[in-house]
Amino acid sequence: MDSSVVLPAGAATFVVAGLFWLFSLARRDAGVADIAWGLLFVVIAWTSYLSGHGNTPMLIAALLTSVWGLRLTLHIGRRNLAEAEEDRRYTRMRRKRPGVFWIWSLPMVFLLQGALAMLVAMPLYSLGSADQGSVGIISLLGILVFLTGLAFEAIGDAQLTAFRRDPSTSGQEMDRGLWKYTRHPNYFGDATVWWGLWLIAVGSGAAGWTFAGPLLMSYLIVRVSGVKMLEADMAERRPAYRHYMERTSAFIPRPPKKGVTS
Repeated sequence: MDSSVVLPAGAATFVVAGLFWLFSLARRDAGVADIAWGLLFVVIAWTSYLSGHGNTPMLIAALLTSVWGLRLTLHIGRRNLAEAEEDRRYTRMRRKRPGVFWIWSLPMVFLLQGALAMLVAMPLYSLGSADQGSVGIISLLGILVFLTGLAFEAIGDAQLTAFRRDPSTSGQEMDRGLWKYTRHPNYFGDATVWWGLWLIAVGSGAAGWTFAGPLLMSYLIVRVSGVKMLEADMAERRPAYRHYMERTSAFIPRPPKKGVTS
């Protein structure tokens, strides 16, 4: 990969991460890091396009990444900024480090998030480094995979939002729509989006080994900051959620198990 693409992308990413850190200090809410996540990839995509060779597949990838990243940023922003309290995950971190969390959060939350974004986005700046690129069969397949993932994520988020706003479902577990087939259609869609972007990239001249990017994203979602962390908290607080877990796939969509009821 070309350093003239990677270095500007990295610099822009860490500048944006630092700005969100300052925003978190003003709000006393480190949860704004979640809002920054999708936007970081938009910055990486366009920096890679503008500092790279400007090939057509990179332009397509940048546009698709922008649709995904800006939708995610707006969705999480509307949700989180409306909350009066900080997300419990960050509150626990804050309580463990009284007096120093404000500075600790810069490297360990915001800059770490920027570094992870750079690793996940390897297909993008590898594609930006490609001298030439054409949209072939594999790239078209990647666009289809991307759109599938985007649909899962956007529809899943919309269904959950409507469910939470409906007074008649208060106290119930969301187990309808896409949530009937996977406990996390939004996370499944997120991972699928990045496998789609990788296919677009490798089908247009990017390095094949950049599959490490979407693989890391999938691992983070399933084993670190996504499914595992969220469900440990929910299963502890909500007994009904444990029954939902027993009958519904954790990640990859499939029909619910028969004979398991709440």
